[in-house]
Amino acid sequence: MTHQNFDQMRHAMIVSQLRTNAVNDPRILDAFAIVPRERFVPVERSAVAYADVAAPLDENGRALNPTLTSARLIAAISPDVGASVLLIGAATGYLANVLARMGCRVTALESDAALFAKARDLLVDEPLVTLLEGPLADGAPTLAPFDALIIDGAVESVPESLAAQLVEGGQAAYGLLDHGVSRLCAGPRIGGSLSAQPFIEMQAVQLPGFAPVAGFTF
Repeated sequence: MTHQNFDQMRHAMIVSQLRTNAVNDPRILDAFAIVPRERFVPVERSAVAYADVAAPLDENGRALNPTLTSARLIAAISPDVGASVLLIGAATGYLANVLARMGCRVTALESDAALFAKARDLLVDEPLVTLLEGPLADGAPTLAPFDALIIDGAVESVPESLAAQLVEGGQAAYGLLDHGVSRLCAGPRIGGSLSAQPFIEMQAVQLPGFAPVAGFTF
């Protein structure tokens, strides 16, 4: 597979996947057009890096979200140039790189040691990305508050402690998993609470560590 082939596939992704599905912001499209997704997946899967499906990363079930899913999450909140963004589920660093290309200051959190190491190598020359290793649901409280929160996957719930890392009025976007169905949600933190609403059903990879805390039972 040559660079020209990957360039052609990246262009086709922009035209056939993103533009036709409500992703029209030039800043977002330009960023996705620049970042070489093939570098962020295992080499044996690089030929299908731009397919409209999740891209498996390891044998533990972790995968990159479909590109359209990640693009819709970004488009739902459209972070400004210079905005501080907390990205949960950095995986190998693909979306962190996209957000940096949009001019965002990204704090990217990953819990898997092998994926973190891969992201660290791929983002070593990206000054706008701070990469952290730790439990995804914890976020990065010592670096809060953030202007925006993106959870690049589907979770069963968003902990209040994570939502609290947003500034008042800050925007969050994430996938919400409900009985096997993933819905993308977005909205602001208002009055200390996250007011996100679902806006579309769409495939999103499930992220570990977000199971709701069981309540007390007799």
